[in-house]
Amino acid sequence: MNHPSAYRDKRVIVLGLARSGVSVAKVFHSLGAEVVVNDMKKRELCPEADELTALGISVLCGYHPSDLVTADTALLVKNPGIPYTAAPVQQAIEHGVEIITEVEAAYWLSPAPIIGITGSNGKTTTTTWLGELLTAAGLKPIIAGNIGRPLCEAALEATPEDWLVAELSSFQLKGTNAFRPRIGLLLNLAETHLDYHGGMDDYVASKAKLFVNQTAEDIAVLNWDDPICRRISEGLEAKLLPFSLYERLETGVYVEPPFSREDGSTNAGCEPVARQIVYRSAASEEAKVVVPVDELGIPGRHNVANALAAVAASIAAGAAIERLVEPLRQFKAVEHRLEYVREAGGVKYYNDSKATNPASTMMAIGSLPGKIVLIAGGLDRGSDYMELLPIFRDRLKGLVALGETRGKLARVAELAGLGSVEIAEPVEDAERTLRQAVKQAAALAGPGDIVLLSPACASWDMFASYEQRGRIFKESAHTL
Repeated sequence: MNHPSAYRDKRVIVLGLARSGVSVAKVFHSLGAEVVVNDMKKRELCPEADELTALGISVLCGYHPSDLVTADTALLVKNPGIPYTAAPVQQAIEHGVEIITEVEAAYWLSPAPIIGITGSNGKTTTTTWLGELLTAAGLKPIIAGNIGRPLCEAALEATPEDWLVAELSSFQLKGTNAFRPRIGLLLNLAETHLDYHGGMDDYVASKAKLFVNQTAEDIAVLNWDDPICRRISEGLEAKLLPFSLYERLETGVYVEPPFSREDGSTNAGCEPVARQIVYRSAASEEAKVVVPVDELGIPGRHNVANALAAVAASIAAGAAIERLVEPLRQFKAVEHRLEYVREAGGVKYYNDSKATNPASTMMAIGSLPGKIVLIAGGLDRGSDYMELLPIFRDRLKGLVALGETRGKLARVAELAGLGSVEIAEPVEDAERTLRQAVKQAAALAGPGDIVLLSPACASWDMFASYEQRGRIFKESAHTL
């Protein structure tokens, strides 16, 4: 394994600014590397550039120089979202230059053991919940990664007594080589980001990099209900600690009695059966009760799965089960993930802007009781969204579609037999378009209904981030 200090007096290219680019550029500069930062955005759109320039770091904005990556370049640290087809990345490949993401550099730096969390859905909720569980157990977590704080920044702060808890995307993991978490947690796998990965095989392989460097001293926490996760588990060297909604496990964290796969209900709090989260170790024939399912702080069967995963990772880190009960009960939804906003005129408003794929939107709809007016749409990545048809038919009262995919989603709603389908026609300002969509949804909803923003799409056709989209939705709901 390398260490950033190994690049003293060597040329290191940091491709892409934003917080993680700034963080990793500072690390290599402080350790004596010759750092060059490059971003395609114009200089006036790169406020971080001035801070780096003041430190003596070379920053090139607005274009990719043709000679950016040369044979004497020692390392390229790539912003996770930049595709491997980008010209500087191709140059690095041609010259045999090592390509990593900031996650790999953070692993080189961190004196603390790492818990890595990835999956198609539920990463932020599980990471945040796990942080609260570990804190309650006295295990000193530092939360970072794809959740917002650069992992390098957190790694510099960490001590051997901490746990570095990292939310990780497939983009970040694809750019790792030696990265080895003490505990790796894979929540689920669904078709998403295939425009970036080029296909499901590369997407799954990128997620599986979470485990490739683990040894028998490490622990892999996987979703035993997901067939792809189960297949990945077959080749692991790490100790396996699975979790399941639907099976009693010889070793692992599961629901007792298990849910039925045939039961379409996803609102765990409304289940007629008194279910409990339990843990069974390899050394014990008797499972230990952790907490009743209907006492969890947030609703939805998918959130029961998130709780199972967080409990499993906590136990793997050494947490005492009795210390986990209160944070499991008291946890509330994270911002932009099934976040309750307000009630107005008997209508409840929920912000689920972080739902950037159809599977996530289906989970959100299934978690809420009553009829729903859905606001959905965004970046078009080629999906036809037909998997949404059954839940549109069964659960929606109406749809307001916006963004590049508005026509596709409206078509699915019409096939589902929805009578109330509206298009938020784009205007010159994306914020105004979303505010209009909220007004249209409010007009379709009546007392007892729910207006839910759960786009099933990324935000980048209209907004800089799902956070911006969610904030505008909340402001619009509060100013109806």
